[in-house]
Amino acid sequence: MTTRDSDTYYSGNASPSAAKHRIHWFHYASPQTFYPLAGRLIPWFAALAVLLGAAGMYVGFLVAPTDAQQGDAYRIIFLHVPAAWMSMFLYVVMAFWAGVGLVFNTRLSAMLATAIAPTGAMFTFLALWTGSLWGKPTWGTWWVWDARLTSELILLFLYFGFMALQAAIDDPRRADRAGAVLALVGVINVPIIYFSVIWWNTLHQGASISMKSAPTMAMTMLLGMLLMALCFWMYSIATILARVRCILLERERHTDWCMTELRGTP
Repeated sequence: MTTRDSDTYYSGNASPSAAKHRIHWFHYASPQTFYPLAGRLIPWFAALAVLLGAAGMYVGFLVAPTDAQQGDAYRIIFLHVPAAWMSMFLYVVMAFWAGVGLVFNTRLSAMLATAIAPTGAMFTFLALWTGSLWGKPTWGTWWVWDARLTSELILLFLYFGFMALQAAIDDPRRADRAGAVLALVGVINVPIIYFSVIWWNTLHQGASISMKSAPTMAMTMLLGMLLMALCFWMYSIATILARVRCILLERERHTDWCMTELRGTP
């Protein structure tokens, strides 16, 4: 195997300008070039996650006013809602990269999907756990088989199933293809989660933020929630990049560039 990624192809009869643009766009599609780029980006995204998280927690827990009906118990919204957003968003991104890897047989795309799954599962569990903590003082129970809660629980099982299916298959290529099929089929659950409060009569409240109308909450509450959402986003990018670097080293360990990285030589 050469040190160049075999997943990047260029047409021999393409014009120099077209080839230059393709090289520009696909340069980091190679594991050899993506690995150091990811290493340089991780500290920046991690630092942004810490700063945004500190600002979000300060606004949410110290600046935002107390809710007239729920009191201070509502403040768990600053963890619950951003976590729920990320659980759905990361699943869609995971399915996208898995689909790209399935259609174009690109190794890095499949590895990105594999790296996203644990972080998505963590945010899904966090959304369910904080939702239960919020549900006890507001609904009087830890759990109900509400449409949104149930569909979010199914999302957690889809993440677990994706990871378990890939772990059960020894050949990485076959594992990537099998996981991609499951991820793409499971995408149908994401709109069900989002629209469940509209389609069915549920205990779960509707969306507080809508593209069609003004927010129904105080601006400081909205600011705190958006800061925490950005924090979770930056954290996700940092952890996914760190995880995909580990996957790259594991799968590419027999290549010259990987052995050089492992030895730590320039």
